[in-house]
Amino acid sequence: MSTLNNIPYDEIRIGQTASYSKTLTEADLILFANVSGDINPLHLDADFAATTIFKQRIGHGAWTGSIISAAIALELPGPGTIYLSQNLSFRAPVNIGDMVTIKLEVTAKEDKRHTVNINTLAVNQDGKTVAKGSVEVIAPTEKLALAKPELPAIDIG
Repeated sequence: MSTLNNIPYDEIRIGQTASYSKTLTEADLILFANVSGDINPLHLDADFAATTIFKQRIGHGAWTGSIISAAIALELPGPGTIYLSQNLSFRAPVNIGDMVTIKLEVTAKEDKRHTVNINTLAVNQDGKTVAKGSVEVIAPTEKLALAKPELPAIDIG
Protein backbone atom coordinates (compact mmCIF):
# COMPACT_ATOMS: atom_id res chain seq x y z
CA MET A 1 0.00 0.00 0.00
CA SER A 2 1.36 3.40 -0.91
CA THR A 3 1.26 6.43 1.33
CA LEU A 4 0.54 10.12 0.96
CA ASN A 5 3.08 12.37 2.65
CA ASN A 6 2.89 16.08 3.20
CA ILE A 7 5.44 18.82 3.62
CA PRO A 8 4.72 20.78 6.80
CA TYR A 9 4.93 24.57 6.82
CA ASP A 10 8.33 24.66 8.59
CA GLU A 11 9.90 22.47 5.87
CA ILE A 12 8.58 24.48 2.92
CA ARG A 13 11.13 26.76 1.26
CA ILE A 14 10.76 29.66 -1.20
CA GLY A 15 11.60 28.30 -4.65
CA GLN A 16 10.61 24.74 -3.75
CA THR A 17 8.95 22.89 -6.63
CA ALA A 18 6.78 19.86 -7.27
CA SER A 19 4.73 18.47 -10.12
CA TYR A 20 1.71 16.25 -10.75
CA SER A 21 0.35 14.82 -14.00
CA LYS A 22 -3.00 13.48 -15.16
CA THR A 23 -4.40 12.55 -18.57
CA LEU A 24 -7.88 13.77 -19.54
CA THR A 25 -9.87 10.69 -20.50
CA GLU A 26 -13.34 10.42 -22.01
CA ALA A 27 -14.57 9.06 -18.67
CA ASP A 28 -13.02 12.03 -16.80
CA LEU A 29 -14.76 14.48 -19.12
CA ILE A 30 -18.16 12.79 -18.69
CA LEU A 31 -17.76 12.44 -14.93
CA PHE A 32 -16.71 16.09 -14.61
CA ALA A 33 -19.76 17.17 -16.63
CA ASN A 34 -21.98 15.11 -14.34
CA VAL A 35 -20.41 16.31 -11.10
CA SER A 36 -20.22 19.98 -12.08
CA GLY A 37 -23.46 20.14 -14.07
CA ASP A 38 -21.54 21.83 -16.91
CA ILE A 39 -23.02 20.12 -19.96
CA ASN A 40 -21.86 22.72 -22.47
CA PRO A 41 -22.03 21.00 -25.89
CA LEU A 42 -18.43 22.13 -26.47
CA HIS A 43 -17.44 19.36 -24.06
CA LEU A 44 -19.98 16.68 -24.97
CA ASP A 45 -21.21 17.08 -28.57
CA ALA A 46 -18.63 16.36 -31.27
CA ASP A 47 -20.79 17.81 -34.05
CA PHE A 48 -21.29 21.09 -32.19
CA ALA A 49 -17.64 21.26 -31.10
CA ALA A 50 -16.55 20.85 -34.74
CA THR A 51 -18.19 24.22 -35.49
CA THR A 52 -16.14 26.07 -32.84
CA ILE A 53 -12.65 27.56 -32.97
CA PHE A 54 -11.36 24.36 -31.32
CA LYS A 55 -12.79 22.04 -34.04
CA GLN A 56 -13.21 19.26 -31.46
CA ARG A 57 -14.51 18.58 -27.97
CA ILE A 58 -12.31 19.98 -25.22
CA GLY A 59 -12.01 19.50 -21.48
CA HIS A 60 -13.64 21.85 -19.01
CA GLY A 61 -11.36 24.65 -17.86
CA ALA A 62 -12.39 23.87 -14.31
CA TRP A 63 -11.07 20.32 -14.82
CA THR A 64 -7.62 21.84 -15.23
CA GLY A 65 -8.22 23.89 -12.07
CA SER A 66 -9.17 20.71 -10.24
CA ILE A 67 -5.91 19.06 -11.32
CA ILE A 68 -4.08 22.01 -9.76
CA SER A 69 -6.05 21.30 -6.58
CA ALA A 70 -4.94 17.66 -6.76
CA ALA A 71 -1.31 18.72 -7.14
CA ILE A 72 -1.59 20.91 -4.04
CA ALA A 73 -3.42 18.19 -2.07
CA LEU A 74 -1.09 15.36 -3.04
CA GLU A 75 2.33 16.93 -3.65
CA LEU A 76 3.00 20.39 -2.21
CA PRO A 77 2.16 20.93 0.60
CA GLY A 78 0.11 17.70 0.47
CA PRO A 79 -2.46 16.15 2.80
CA GLY A 80 -3.86 18.53 5.40
CA THR A 81 -3.54 21.60 3.16
CA ILE A 82 -6.41 24.10 3.22
CA TYR A 83 -7.11 25.87 -0.08
CA LEU A 84 -7.79 29.61 0.34
CA SER A 85 -7.76 31.07 -3.17
CA GLN A 86 -6.86 30.42 -6.78
CA ASN A 87 -6.06 32.80 -9.62
CA LEU A 88 -6.16 31.03 -12.98
CA SER A 89 -5.81 32.10 -16.60
CA PHE A 90 -6.57 29.66 -19.44
CA ARG A 91 -4.15 29.77 -22.38
CA ALA A 92 -4.99 26.76 -24.58
CA PRO A 93 -7.56 23.96 -24.70
CA VAL A 94 -7.06 20.55 -23.13
CA ASN A 95 -8.12 17.79 -25.50
CA ILE A 96 -9.24 14.30 -24.62
CA GLY A 97 -6.06 12.24 -24.35
CA ASP A 98 -3.86 15.19 -23.35
CA MET A 99 -1.61 14.66 -20.35
CA VAL A 100 -1.57 17.80 -18.23
CA THR A 101 1.37 18.36 -15.90
CA ILE A 102 0.97 20.84 -13.09
CA LYS A 103 4.20 22.54 -12.06
CA LEU A 104 4.19 24.17 -8.63
CA GLU A 105 6.69 26.70 -7.24
CA VAL A 106 6.54 28.26 -3.78
CA THR A 107 6.83 32.05 -4.03
CA ALA A 108 6.02 33.30 -0.52
CA LYS A 109 5.29 32.24 3.06
CA GLU A 110 3.55 34.07 5.89
CA ASP A 111 4.33 32.74 9.36
CA LYS A 112 1.35 34.17 11.28
CA ARG A 113 -1.28 32.05 9.47
CA HIS A 114 1.07 29.44 7.96
CA THR A 115 0.02 30.52 4.48
CA VAL A 116 1.98 29.67 1.38
CA ASN A 117 1.72 31.27 -2.07
CA ILE A 118 2.43 28.94 -4.97
CA ASN A 119 2.72 29.73 -8.68
CA THR A 120 0.94 27.15 -10.83
CA LEU A 121 1.68 26.26 -14.43
CA ALA A 122 -0.28 23.64 -16.40
CA VAL A 123 1.38 22.29 -19.54
CA ASN A 124 0.34 19.55 -21.95
CA GLN A 125 2.48 16.67 -23.19
CA ASP A 126 3.97 18.95 -25.86
CA GLY A 127 5.08 21.51 -23.26
CA LYS A 128 2.40 24.00 -24.32
CA THR A 129 0.99 26.13 -21.49
CA VAL A 130 -2.73 25.42 -21.06
CA ALA A 131 -3.21 27.44 -17.86
CA LYS A 132 -1.22 29.47 -15.36
CA GLY A 133 -1.85 31.26 -12.13
CA SER A 134 -1.29 31.06 -8.41
CA VAL A 135 -2.84 29.69 -5.25
CA GLU A 136 -2.78 30.62 -1.59
CA VAL A 137 -3.05 27.81 0.92
CA ILE A 138 -2.68 27.15 4.62
CA ALA A 139 0.01 24.52 4.94
CA PRO A 140 -0.26 21.80 7.57
CA THR A 141 1.95 22.26 10.61
CA GLU A 142 2.44 18.57 11.38
CA LYS A 143 4.09 15.88 9.27
CA LEU A 144 1.58 13.33 7.96
CA ALA A 145 1.99 9.94 6.31
CA LEU A 146 -1.40 8.49 5.43
CA ALA A 147 -2.51 5.38 3.60
CA LYS A 148 -3.42 6.35 0.06
CA PRO A 149 -7.17 5.77 -0.35
CA GLU A 150 -8.33 3.68 -3.29
CA LEU A 151 -11.11 5.15 -5.37
CA PRO A 152 -14.11 2.85 -5.66
CA ALA A 153 -15.09 1.66 -9.11
CA ILE A 154 -18.17 3.38 -10.51
CA ASP A 155 -20.39 2.75 -13.49
CA ILE A 156 -20.84 5.90 -15.56
CA GLY A 157 -23.25 4.02 -17.86
